[in-house]
Amino acid sequence: MLRLSDETKIFVATSPVDFRKAINGLSQLVIEHYSTSLMDGTVYVFYNRERNKVKCLFWEKNGFVLYHKRLEKGKYKFTRQENDHYAITSMQLDWLLAGLDFMLMQEFNALDYTQYF
Repeated sequence: MLRLSDETKIFVATSPVDFRKAINGLSQLVIEHYSTSLMDGTVYVFYNRERNKVKCLFWEKNGFVLYHKRLEKGKYKFTRQENDHYAITSMQLDWLLAGLDFMLMQEFNALDYTQYF
């Protein structure tokens, strides 16, 4: 499981990619389709046509990290969007990597008990 800060930007591709691509090929896709820097710590999430594999690409201090996960049973649940990508939170990424439908999940609201009455 990836451990990312809450401030980390995470972008999910809206269409499948060729999973023969590794760091260089996925980096080229980021340069072509995203208007962000490759080295700012943003996590880019890609998936295959069968939706049973996910790759996460990001820069960490002195090099690229490529995180690859394959589901042995079932499929990842991605929603189609009109644009090239959409942003999610680090909690949604955790849910996605666990195989859950991250678009339907919601976090609990923070409770404030500073005033009782």
